[in-house]
Amino acid sequence: MRICLPISIKSDFDGYQCLIDIYNEVLDAESDTIDFSFQNTKWFEANLAAGLGAIVELIENKGKKVIISDIRPQQQDILQRNGFLQKYGYSRISHRSGTIVSYQTFKPNADNLFRDYIRNELLSKPDFPTHSRLLGKKITESIFELYENARTHGRCRQAHTCGQYYPNKNPKRLDITIVDMGNTIKTNVNEFLQQPVSGAKAIDWAVQKGNTTKTGKISGGLGLSIIFEFIELNKGKIQIVSSDGYWEYRKGETLKKDFNGIFPGTIANIEFNLDDRSSYRLKNEVSLDDIF
Repeated sequence: MRICLPISIKSDFDGYQCLIDIYNEVLDAESDTIDFSFQNTKWFEANLAAGLGAIVELIENKGKKVIISDIRPQQQDILQRNGFLQKYGYSRISHRSGTIVSYQTFKPNADNLFRDYIRNELLSKPDFPTHSRLLGKKITESIFELYENARTHGRCRQAHTCGQYYPNKNPKRLDITIVDMGNTIKTNVNEFLQQPVSGAKAIDWAVQKGNTTKTGKISGGLGLSIIFEFIELNKGKIQIVSSDGYWEYRKGETLKKDFNGIFPGTIANIEFNLDDRSSYRLKNEVSLDDIF
């Protein structure tokens, strides 16, 4: 079976709808081989390799083979350098470019490896907004909560992550995408509340501080409070896709929409504004300027 990807797939509502359409097209495919053709694709945002890789995981779990074909040189170069194409017979190209954030998968017990990934491939980027060491630790912990929720709520086999720095965008931005194919947020919230809510409303409930479907004395809100505050000051963006729900946080406001079809897991994308020249620290930290 040959799946022709569209001309452009970006980190926006339409781009995520494309991933949902791709998943639903191959869901009941009888063919033993699924060929993802990039013949018509002129732009594929590299961080979304995490979403495509997660879909491939489901396909391969059904015993089917996946191949990547007709990929254009520019996209091939990026997806070779970030490691996504390696399992499809393409050699991995060593990347010294600061624009690459590698494609990786993490098993449920890979806590330290995931934290190292965030520190080394995200926060250490030269253009990442200046921040204190303690705030960097808190940001790492907040992003780690997305991975933790995939493990505890989604009960998935592994999380897929990938990122990309877009220096030619206005503003310059750095995206990091984390995907799991476990239970959706909608499923968990509906079971917990014992009432039906839409995918978008379920995500909105889950991100509120104090709300959680975990049991015991564990704080809720997906552990994103630090990221919310930082992203608002940084003028970045957070997007969450789960089941039929789309939720976006930008400039202090939220956007909720419904997809046509479902994504059988959760995608979380965090977008940092790298044109931001501010310097950040936690409110309770002491600055040298306050001492001298």
